[in-house]
Amino acid sequence: MPFGLCNVLGTFQRCMMALFADFLERLVEIFMVDFLVFGDFFTECLNNLEEVLKTCKETQLVLNWEKCYFMVTEGIMLGYKISHAGLEVDPTKIDVVSKLPPSSDLKALQSFLAHVGFYRRFIKGFFQIVKSLCNLLGASQSYIFDEKCHQAYQTLKAR
Repeated sequence: MPFGLCNVLGTFQRCMMALFADFLERLVEIFMVDFLVFGDFFTECLNNLEEVLKTCKETQLVLNWEKCYFMVTEGIMLGYKISHAGLEVDPTKIDVVSKLPPSSDLKALQSFLAHVGFYRRFIKGFFQIVKSLCNLLGASQSYIFDEKCHQAYQTLKAR
């Protein structure tokens, strides 16, 4: 299915949800082309994986085996590290944010806020910290990256 066409992503997601409707939230989660098959025990994972692969075979769904990981206890999916402990921030994303230079203009600030905003659930007091930076985004505001903004910027990078 060519993904450049209008509404293709939504159509594809609905197809995947329909194909695996019996398994959703019970033994598999599907996010576009990413499948997460899970279970509490090794044997349960094997059984769940067998069911999913059987459905793939029956529906002639082709998997890219080079991108498949089987029987792992943790992995990166949709920008998060997923494990038995739950969701965590992908360590490579922390590295990217920590290396971002100070925002020199409005576009750089918007980019920074988009990066850190994705992980706002992991940053305690995020909205209070980011308030001074968001004030710079107003159309009537002139872009003055003062000490308060610099402090907020550094605090977000550190967390």
